[in-house]
Amino acid sequence: MLIAAVGNCPLVGRAAGGGLVPPNRKRTRRSSAMPIVTIQQGPRDTELKRDLVRRVTDAFVDAYRIPAETVQVWIHEVPADSWGAAGTLTADR
Repeated sequence: MLIAAVGNCPLVGRAAGGGLVPPNRKRTRRSSAMPIVTIQQGPRDTELKRDLVRRVTDAFVDAYRIPAETVQVWIHEVPADSWGAAGTLTADR
C-alpha cells in the first residue's frame, strides 16, 4: 500500500492555487517553497525506493517546472505488524 502526502516547508499559509507560503514571502500564484513528498509504505528493496524517489521527483519537476534539487521525498516504512486495514493487521493477512 502506498499513501503519499505532499506539503511545503515551512507550513505557514496558503497561496492562491493551494500552495503553502513561507512566512517572509508574499502570497503569489506560484509558491517557491520546496515541495516535500511523504510516502508511507511497507518495507521495500532499496533499488525500488531509488526508482520511486527518481520518478516522484521527475513528476514534480514536470508538473511544477521546478529544479529537481528543490524536491524532497521522505519514505516512511511501516512494518506489517504495525498497521492494519479492515480490522486486521497486515501481518495476519
